[in-house]
Amino acid sequence: MGDISFRSTVHAERLRFTQEPRTAVRFPGTGKRESASHSDRTHLPDPVGAGQEYEDVTVAYRLATGLARES
Repeated sequence: MGDISFRSTVHAERLRFTQEPRTAVRFPGTGKRESASHSDRTHLPDPVGAGQEYEDVTVAYRLATGLARES
């Protein structure tokens, strides 16, 4: 799947959130889409806690989207 795909991996030795993050993925525009996103986290819970410190964190994120095929 995917006319567009995105992949990213980030690593942090130490990470702290002052407040719980709010995230969203949106695809504005017209036409039906087929989309998928997924993240693999190491040493980072879901959800994270505000004020909590995390060490040796890795997040691998994948996103794919494309226009839905007409049947």
